[in-house]
Order: sequence, then C-alpha cells, then structure tokens
Amino acid sequence: MAINRRQFISTTAGASTSLMLTSFSPFAKPLMSTPQSGYSLLIFATNWGFSGTWDEFASKIKQAGYDGTEVWWPTDEKNRKELFDALTKHNLQVGFLVGSGEQDFPKHLAQFQQNLTAAAKAKPVYINCHSGKDFFSFEQSRQFMDFSEKISKESEVPIYHESHRGRILFAANIARHFIEKVPSLRLTLDISHWCNVHESYLDDQEETVALALNRTDHIHARVGHPEGPQVSDPRAPEWNKALQKHFAWWDKVVETKKKEGKRMTFLTEFGPPDYMPTLPYTQQPVADQWAINVHMMDVLRKRYA
Repeated sequence: MAINRRQFISTTAGASTSLMLTSFSPFAKPLMSTPQSGYSLLIFATNWGFSGTWDEFASKIKQAGYDGTEVWWPTDEKNRKELFDALTKHNLQVGFLVGSGEQDFPKHLAQFQQNLTAAAKAKPVYINCHSGKDFFSFEQSRQFMDFSEKISKESEVPIYHESHRGRILFAANIARHFIEKVPSLRLTLDISHWCNVHESYLDDQEETVALALNRTDHIHARVGHPEGPQVSDPRAPEWNKALQKHFAWWDKVVETKKKEGKRMTFLTEFGPPDYMPTLPYTQQPVADQWAINVHMMDVLRKRYA
C-alpha cells in the first residue's frame, strides 16, 4: 500500500510518542535543593513562528501554562497597543527583545539605543539584547554594554546581552573577553549557539563556560549540538547527550539563583523552519514546534519550580 510523506510522519509520530516522552522523563525530576526566600521561576513563550493575532497568541500560551512571552519590541504603535491589550486581558508578563539589523555601526548603535530606551519605558520583566554585530570592534561593542547599563540603572529594568551567533557574544572565547572587561555585563545564555560555533559541547572551554554561567540571569532553553543550534526533537533518545549537557549548564545557573533568592527566567525557544529541520522537497517540519516548546516548559517547571 502506498503511503505519502505526510502520512508516514503522522503514523510514525503517533507510534513513537511514548518513547519520545520517556526519553525526557529523567530531566523532569525536581532538583532537591531548597531555595532561599525570594527565588521565583518565570517561563516565557516565543511568538517565533506564530502567525495569528496577539490575542490568539496570548490566549494559547496562557492556556498552556506560560507566565508570559518574550517578543521583539514593537516599534509600530498599533501593533504595540494590540500586544499590551492582549497581555492585560490574559494576565501575562512580558520580556522584550531589542536589536538592530543595520550593517553600518553608527546607524546600528543609534537604532539600538532608540529601541532600548523605548522598551525600558514600558517596564517589562527584562530586556534581552541582540547586541551589535560579530564584526564590530571591542571599542564599538563596549558602547552597547555601557549604554544598556545606563538605561538599566535609570529604568530599574534588568537588561541582558545574548550569546547569539552573528552578535557581539557569538563565541565563548569572545564572550569571556567581555565578561572580564565589563563587570556589569549580565547574560541571556543561549548556549546552543556556542555548541554550533565551536562545533563541540565546549568540554575544552569549561572555565570560560563557568564564567558565563556566573553572569547569566536569563536562559533561552533551546538544545543545540555541534552541527547546529537546534536538535530535531529533544524528546528523541538520540539527543540524550545534548540534553544532559544543556541541563547540567542550566542546573548551575538555577542553583545560584536559588541560593541567592533571586528570580530565574526561561524562554522556551525551539524555532520553526528553517531552524526546525525539514524534509527535502516538501519542506515539512520533522517535528511539532509548539509541542516541543510546551513539553520543555513542563519539564523546566517540574525541575526548577
């Protein structure tokens, strides 16, 4: 009997669901440490890949059990109002992404400063910066960090800089240089990028990773591997080593927050195609982005709450 690709994927996924879920189960066990007073856990959803309205998105993530969302700062007033109306209606919190796509340094910095200043006035839980470009000099890159420190102090909004390919902190060794030179630097750790950049699980840079973990306040919970920033499906048993590596890093950050009695925030950020691998010719995703992110949220909640 002939069967097309879509039918094959559907049938295979249904038959192997229990296998995929059990491969994740060891990580859903709670850490046994007792947090100090003041510790809290907030888990945010990405709207990356969602094509509906803000209200539809907010309703969906609220029903799934998220605390809020992390989205790019909306520069359009109408779009911004619709977002805030949806957040208020569904009682959700928000963190903002800020950055610029400009190649020219003066234009890039000016746009970054404008967006960061505006986003801070909205008083989000935090701001995550896609800071600069990987080809900017240290002196140029330092200006992003100095300005964000100034805005953070003025607004009392925590501002972090993400370890992201193509940005200032694109590689572990480069990030270390900034960590050592900029005492105020706080990180959004998306270590999946570094696995990809260094084509390893960073076993040869343990000291550098430890420095980054000590500066981390927010985590993008996507699982990468030496050949890419996103595994096909973290529930699949073949990615167990990648899960073990990422949870070991995340555990250390959360343990620090528990001991200090501070807030810990996560974003579940498995992305749609082309971050999500697809089948040739059909471009059909090999897994369900929404299901993966919700499953990751559930595991994080059980492990770190």
